[in-house]
Amino acid sequence: MSNRMWGGRFATGPDAIMEEINASIDFDKRLWRQDIRGSLAHAAMLGETGILTRDDVAAISAGLKSVEGEIEAGSFTFSRALEDVHMNVESSLKDRIGAAAGRLHTARSRNDQVATDMRLWVRDTLDAIDEQMADLQLALAEKADLHAGAVMPGFTHLQSAQPVTFGHHLLAYVEMMSRDRGRVRDARQRLNECPLGAAALAGTSFPIDRHMTAKALGFDRPTANSLDSVSDRDFVLETLSTASICAMHLSRLAEEIVLWATPQFGFVKLSDKFSTGSSIMPQKRNPDAAELVRGKAGRVFGALQAMLTMMKGLPLTYSKDMQEDKEGTFDALQTLSLCLAAMAGMVRDMEPDLKVMKKAAGLGYATATDLADWLVRVLKMPFRDAHHVTGRLVGIASAKGVGLEKLTLAEMQEAEPKITEAVFAVLGVTQSVKSRVSYGGTAPVNVRRQAKSWLRRLAKERG
Repeated sequence: MSNRMWGGRFATGPDAIMEEINASIDFDKRLWRQDIRGSLAHAAMLGETGILTRDDVAAISAGLKSVEGEIEAGSFTFSRALEDVHMNVESSLKDRIGAAAGRLHTARSRNDQVATDMRLWVRDTLDAIDEQMADLQLALAEKADLHAGAVMPGFTHLQSAQPVTFGHHLLAYVEMMSRDRGRVRDARQRLNECPLGAAALAGTSFPIDRHMTAKALGFDRPTANSLDSVSDRDFVLETLSTASICAMHLSRLAEEIVLWATPQFGFVKLSDKFSTGSSIMPQKRNPDAAELVRGKAGRVFGALQAMLTMMKGLPLTYSKDMQEDKEGTFDALQTLSLCLAAMAGMVRDMEPDLKVMKKAAGLGYATATDLADWLVRVLKMPFRDAHHVTGRLVGIASAKGVGLEKLTLAEMQEAEPKITEAVFAVLGVTQSVKSRVSYGGTAPVNVRRQAKSWLRRLAKERG
């Protein structure tokens, strides 16, 4: 029995193992919407240019919409024997309208067809992910505005460094997410060219109108080189790179939530909605949602590495290796979407313990820099000298087991006789954060201004 797909060139069907390794329908069937959109646009163009008759175009369009409705309803049966989504749709179309279905493939190949489908799917997914990123920004900015003046420790090397505010800390992730969204939009803009009409690799001799097809599918323009059109997946690589950077940012925030939720930190509490228990230890409240966000970042990174490895040795143009562009991409972007949703939920849900955070902000001599700054500002001491004096005072306080604010004036003056009573005004954590008024600093007045600015921007985006 001849191969149904390849007809005269192949006398028999594929070996079972060949069918198993070759079939992509199990995962590329999710491209069905994009595949039908592309086919409808292609058919309309073939009709407009006179390559197909109006009757053929009408039959093809009606048939494709019938296939679309059946898939949408969940009653369509995808066949592994037909390899992929393109051949499944075409075969079903032939069953419905007969010979006219075979004319749909005029002036195109599965090579430009799948490149177009992937661009459409990635573009749709990037739009959805951008909305999710904006929602996470909104959750962070709302929480930041609410806690603009809540003092907490700021860390370097995970050691107490200087007091900051909880709102300021959350706004750091708003800024990261803003750059992630910029990368999403950049990636979307660069991918928004239409490969359809490049055919297998060399273009076509038919008088097609690629600009018409591109416009119908919402692309800015057709791709300019037929070889490049079917052979590159840098738009997927850029998307996965963007997704990986975002996943890394989410993982960092997830790690902080994991730390903050421990009894040793006690900075935040997650509700039952984003916590799990233990099968043996009844007291446990595990921040599993945060841990899973942290863990799933590796899946996104892995998809990028797999894609780079797959593409790096391929000569122009299309090779079957490129079928491997889909599974990892689908999984990575679905994973990122899930992580964004989980993180937005956790941020809205978590409740900070303001007293615990404020107390922790004063540990580890976190106002030492404020003391050094006071020596520079009031006593006109060179900063390096002020740094040295402050270090001596930290040593004295450490030996006594007290904070800097608990030293007496006499003890302070042992290190620097010119120190006055006024120095104690800068040693409180609240005063410390209020003093950080430089642009981008942690002063509550800055944090409220920035949080409200973000809330306005995000509201304007949503119309």
